[in-house]
Amino acid sequence: MSLKTTTRQVDGVTIVDCSGRITLGEGSVVLRELVRELLSKGEKKILLNLGDVNYIDSSGIGELVSAFLAVKNQGGSLKLLNLTKKVHDLLQITKLYTVFDVHDNEVAAIQTF
Repeated sequence: MSLKTTTRQVDGVTIVDCSGRITLGEGSVVLRELVRELLSKGEKKILLNLGDVNYIDSSGIGELVSAFLAVKNQGGSLKLLNLTKKVHDLLQITKLYTVFDVHDNEVAAIQTF
């Protein structure tokens, strides 16, 4: 199963609900295109809900980082929500956990923008 995304707006924040896999190829392209599209529309507060992402590989992690940087370079912020244990552990191993603003409560996360 590749990556599926749906977006919704809450209090000026774009929440992207992701499900499936963020991996080399299709999964990471989906994410890249989506972030580019949101930025082109002027959406600069982006919360990636990864609660249903069951697998992410190093390419997917790289894509999260480049999405984070793309948003930051546009003066926006991208934050992560609901990491599964697997994704959380991978971010800690790669020392990227501290780079991202990670939340496990959607309401609280929205208030940090």
